[in-house]
Amino acid sequence: LRFLASQSLTTASRYNLRVTTSLFDLYKIGVGPSSSHTMGPMRAACRFARELGLHGLLERVNRVHVELFGSLALTGMGHATDRAVQLGLAGNEPAGIDPALIESTVAAIRSSKHMKLAGTWSIGFDEARDLIFRREQMYPPGASMQHPNGVRFTAEDATGAAIAQRTFFSIGGGFIVEDGAELQGEKAAAAVPFPFHTAAELLATAQANELSISQLMLENECALTAIDSKRSPVEEVREGIDRIWQTMQSCIERGIATEGILPGGLNVRRRAHRLAERLREKEASGLRGDPLAPLDWVTVYAMAVNEENAAGGRVVTAPTNGAAGVVPAVALYYSRFASEADHEGILRFFLTSAAIGILYKENASISGAEVGCQGEVGVACSMAAGGLTAALGGSNGQIEHAAEIAMEHNLGMTCDPIGGLVQIPCIERNAMGAAKAVHASRIALSESEEHKVSLDQVIRTMYLTGLDMQSRYKETSLAGLALNIIEC
Repeated sequence: LRFLASQSLTTASRYNLRVTTSLFDLYKIGVGPSSSHTMGPMRAACRFARELGLHGLLERVNRVHVELFGSLALTGMGHATDRAVQLGLAGNEPAGIDPALIESTVAAIRSSKHMKLAGTWSIGFDEARDLIFRREQMYPPGASMQHPNGVRFTAEDATGAAIAQRTFFSIGGGFIVEDGAELQGEKAAAAVPFPFHTAAELLATAQANELSISQLMLENECALTAIDSKRSPVEEVREGIDRIWQTMQSCIERGIATEGILPGGLNVRRRAHRLAERLREKEASGLRGDPLAPLDWVTVYAMAVNEENAAGGRVVTAPTNGAAGVVPAVALYYSRFASEADHEGILRFFLTSAAIGILYKENASISGAEVGCQGEVGVACSMAAGGLTAALGGSNGQIEHAAEIAMEHNLGMTCDPIGGLVQIPCIERNAMGAAKAVHASRIALSESEEHKVSLDQVIRTMYLTGLDMQSRYKETSLAGLALNIIEC
């Protein structure tokens, strides 16, 4: 273990820099079913297409050849990577595209075998020829970086000669990095008043400045927002969080209201609507004696979000699409069932949960293809536990403890989606993660003494566990439930 700890590199050191990630990097509005396999490739394709125009190359392009590697190739069909790439090349971003127009847009490209590159320049695009799944190759040949979510774009002129080639990696949560480029947040670099790179630094800085974690995060977010804003940074940050929260609540509402079968071929029936109806019937009949009934609603909220995600609907990465149900389910649990719940508590929830997410993002990974589902639902559970503890008035130490407890009991969780679809076990796994987050918060809030395992230690353990995990169990659908369900 000591050898592994000395030899293994964290995400930040592997990319040879330390970054300050924003709350709005972690919580991104987009579409399902996957942040790493849908949102990331769409953003990479869109950037490639638009920058062809910026470099004066767009009108020389006759075709674009796309190659997918590793996990993107192995589970890309189930995760809609094929659709995402085509939508991105046509100039669409996950945050802006109307989910209702996705099917018709892709169908038009497929039937005509043409697309408007970057939304303006007409090129030929035959999916069978121009979009290749390199299932036998884990990494793009010649790439300096090694991550199992690689995609390479090659623009060709009328003679078939390559005029531009770029390789990107989708590293989880919708984040992308170009091969050979530095990883950075979505916002421009700026000096923040209270930088931190570990949980120990976060706690020490907050204590030294007599700040809660949420207050510290608000100061940092205001510094990041002030770069390109002419408005009050505090007002803009608060409104940005409100917009994220409203999008999450709308997603829950749509998920509860919608019935039917999820797309993809597994014929998974949506359950959130039926479960919610049963709970409402119990409440209407006056059967309120079950003290765990609020946890039934947590289950409904989480499943509603991930059923929407599986259907390609509008969701918020939290920190990924595959784990998008945990944070909103716990936030709505607080809003609906905590007697002291108010709007300020929601703001504390999101600011604090983002601080915890940053620690995982910068010191480990939030990519299921890199470290398994412990890096997705496990991280979301840790974020939600810390956020709930802050919303309920917990101390900084209790927040750190809750986040640690939550991850400690998600260590080693594999990512083995059946059929490469974000449905089984992903939907129920979000419900379980949300319930764990509530329990972790309750344990931490009832403790006052120091605990033995720190959040930094559990983050390090999660990352090393992910490195030890065989690639078959990391979003490749080559083992676990993805394999054994076929044998049954």
